[in-house]
Amino acid sequence: MPGIITTASHPKALWPGVRKWWGIKYNEHRTEYTDLFDAIPSDKNYEEYVQGTSFGLAQLKSQTQSVAYDSQVQGPTTRITNITMALGYLVSLEELQDNLYDSVSKTRAGLNAWSMRQTKEFIGSNVYNRAFNATYSGGDGVALCSTAHPNTWGGTTANTPTVAADLSEAALEDAIINIMGFVNDRGLLFACMPMSLIVSRQEWFNANRILKSVYQPGTANNDINVLKATNALPKGIVLNHYLTAPHAWFIRTDAGGQVGMIYQERMAIQFDKDNDFDTKNAKAASIERYNFGWAEYRAVWGVNGP
Repeated sequence: MPGIITTASHPKALWPGVRKWWGIKYNEHRTEYTDLFDAIPSDKNYEEYVQGTSFGLAQLKSQTQSVAYDSQVQGPTTRITNITMALGYLVSLEELQDNLYDSVSKTRAGLNAWSMRQTKEFIGSNVYNRAFNATYSGGDGVALCSTAHPNTWGGTTANTPTVAADLSEAALEDAIINIMGFVNDRGLLFACMPMSLIVSRQEWFNANRILKSVYQPGTANNDINVLKATNALPKGIVLNHYLTAPHAWFIRTDAGGQVGMIYQERMAIQFDKDNDFDTKNAKAASIERYNFGWAEYRAVWGVNGP
């Protein structure tokens, strides 16, 4: 519970005899949000990512007729506003002097950093956890994964199937086929490559069976596993422990060379400490500024598996 850490917070720490303190510091997962986003530096309160459009297909020109001229327009604007995340703690002078156990008193800075890292993982993974929720829309007014992303020149584009499917060999093949068929807002095909499969812990073993079997998984056929043989997902399987939908899965693409999934950093984490003059309490706190979002939604193909 919040408040000042005093001698009453750990009364056993005032006397010798405790064999071991436990429950304070656990092993951490490695940093995972870096697999979900590309880092982009920021130097303002917010950053805007604006879509521009290309030209369409060339037109047939008959003799004596004029060349057909095309135009460009501005598309949706995505604004990502940096947020400030901070966490600190206060320790009384008496607690600092009388606590006999370093495993309690000298781990607080590390625990503070752990909480800051965990917070960032939760905020980043929520972009994916809310990927099918229209309440959390992008610059084009729809969810990250939608069957109806509006094109600036008309029509819509999907980066999720009409009918959600559980993770399987067939579902993965269908997803990759759709990714290879991505077109821009003018209907021109562009090179968009699938890069990694992002899954929750509930789909970890299933994903490995599908992608790492030498032969076609789950059958008695002697056919090769084409997903493995063609290296269809060169960055492999990405396990994210912070995904909350057990059977949702995502393919992250290279976004056709565009800016896609964004981790925007305004200020790297800073840790400061000081003492209050009147109470002599020790004060320490961490602070950083950042946010997560997306610009080119084709950076992800998502399936909200049943």
